Amino acid sequence: MTSIPTVPLRAPGGPVPIPLIGFGTWQSEGDDAYTSVRTALDVGYRHIDTATMYRNEEQVGRALADSGVAREDIFVTTKLPPDLVGRERETLEASLRMLGTDYVDLWLIHWPPNKTASPATWERFIEAQAAGQVRAIGVSNYSVAQIDELTEATGITPAINQIPWSPADYDASLVEALSSREVVVEGYSPFKRTNLEDPALVEIAQRHGVDPTQVVLRWHLQRSFVAIPKSVTPARIERNFDVLGFELSEDELTRLEAMAPQRR
Repeated sequence: MTSIPTVPLRAPGGPVPIPLIGFGTWQSEGDDAYTSVRTALDVGYRHIDTATMYRNEEQVGRALADSGVAREDIFVTTKLPPDLVGRERETLEASLRMLGTDYVDLWLIHWPPNKTASPATWERFIEAQAAGQVRAIGVSNYSVAQIDELTEATGITPAINQIPWSPADYDASLVEALSSREVVVEGYSPFKRTNLEDPALVEIAQRHGVDPTQVVLRWHLQRSFVAIPKSVTPARIERNFDVLGFELSEDELTRLEAMAPQRR
């Protein structure tokens, strides 16, 4: 079985490894959610990303159970929507029931509630982690200033920030700011945010005999950014996982990062 490299997430009991390539389930519902997660697990993915807001946790849970893969071998993420602030415990318990598991590997605040950092919500996340319901805790769509506010209020810094991310979004100052706080970058919508017909990207892909989407994911992997591509098409699910058979040079990585406006 192909093994995707991991990076460590900070946690009280010791680092929690998260695979750098995960499988996203946004906009996947019903049978599509179940079938696509089963396909992903069969291909070799061991990192599944869902959220309360996606309304597919039950289907994801059935796929996990039916896959035959041991629970401890799968990294599972879910997220608290901002409109359920104040009901953190009930929301997490509902997620655990639907996912059919006693814990999740990562729980995220999906968006800053009312566009604020919400330290009170973060306190509930810390409590859930202490109770063993969550291995690692983090945020999504937070600014560095909002992350600092959580740290200042609680003494606990989010282990990860899930944000829109691709070579075209690359921002060295943001990477440095998060890295200095030991916050891992996790990117969503890597293809939607990339011009897959960009000449440099196409040239690099042709040089390695791969698809431009595979180059985008390989960039994430080599820069230690977590990526969560999504698809319900079996061939694409398999192709997105096939990123270990080639390696980008430092020059190629830099050319991809030049797709970002601030690097032009």
